[in-house]
Amino acid sequence: MTDPEKKCSGADCDKEAGTLQCPTCLKLGLKGSFFCEQDCFKRNWVTHKAVHKTQSSTGLYNPFPKYPFSGRVRPVYPLSPRRPVPKSIKHPDWAEDGIPKRENRLNQSKWDFLDLKGQEAMRKVCRLGREVLDITAAAIKPGVTTDYLDEVCHNACVERNSYPSPLNYNHFPKSVCTSVNEVVCHGIPDQRIILDGDILNLDVSIYHGGYHADLNETYYVGDKAKADPDSIRLVETTREALDMAIAIVKPGTPIREFGKIIEKHAKSRGLEVVKTWGGHGINSEFHPPPWIPHYAKNKAVGTCKPGMTFTLEPILTLGTNREMDWPDNWTNVTVDGKRSAQFEHTMLVTETGVEVLTARRDDSPGGPIPIPEA
Repeated sequence: MTDPEKKCSGADCDKEAGTLQCPTCLKLGLKGSFFCEQDCFKRNWVTHKAVHKTQSSTGLYNPFPKYPFSGRVRPVYPLSPRRPVPKSIKHPDWAEDGIPKRENRLNQSKWDFLDLKGQEAMRKVCRLGREVLDITAAAIKPGVTTDYLDEVCHNACVERNSYPSPLNYNHFPKSVCTSVNEVVCHGIPDQRIILDGDILNLDVSIYHGGYHADLNETYYVGDKAKADPDSIRLVETTREALDMAIAIVKPGTPIREFGKIIEKHAKSRGLEVVKTWGGHGINSEFHPPPWIPHYAKNKAVGTCKPGMTFTLEPILTLGTNREMDWPDNWTNVTVDGKRSAQFEHTMLVTETGVEVLTARRDDSPGGPIPIPEA
């Protein structure tokens, strides 16, 4: 059966598409529109250009038409206006000017360990963070925009008297990160419609009671995604790698050990670990020390201790683990355009082991599916 994404866009053609893409579609940010050859493109021009009129009438556009995108995902602008957070909700210090001032002054060698009051505050904010992620994930379906998911997430935060931590953090313009297919992380919600066959990571962080929660999951969009063996291998291996790393968390576990477990499992399934991004401490600050690598042979120092709260959030790829940034200075993508997946939990080191503060609930959307046998 021919993959629709690889099929020529010519109405009278059943060949596979080549690398020739309609230049007008590229400028407008339209997905696909690849043709097998120039003659086929010219033959179908009269009917194909109707697509441009529909797109143009909406006012949507690709803000970086000359940028050499590595894959098929494109930004679709304009971005919606910044969503307001009532002043009655406690704001972090970057809410107004975009600068995390306290975080920037932190001593990177000094770790915080929470007392019982702080631990209870983290339990509460992480419980609320799980609710926000689940509500946002329940809205995922083919045909909705990532901006709509941002609206759902933002409203869920406000309803819980919480500030969406990413909003204006170092000037990030939205309340959640939506990373589709080859987007490694920090995708900006926009007017792009998510499609049957996409995989989508939702990275939710919220600020409540003076503390932050941070969690993310990668979801299958539609039945087509759940029928793609490579996407399943990628998503489920990433999910398993996080679970395996969490399983060794306890007092005395060296920080460097997590990367060994994650990379070994990734390579057993033919996948690569993105090295640029790692886990981090989290408490009354969004990204305090320590930084926690997810790859083997790292030189991280220190061990887990009771009262420590931190994240693990491995990112695996189907191809190379090298990435690049779009001109928006946020969206990070694989250089080969192949897909990536990520999962994240916030956890507390206890006297005897670990408490996963952002654990899935029985009714949480998504969840694992079997990896097809090779």
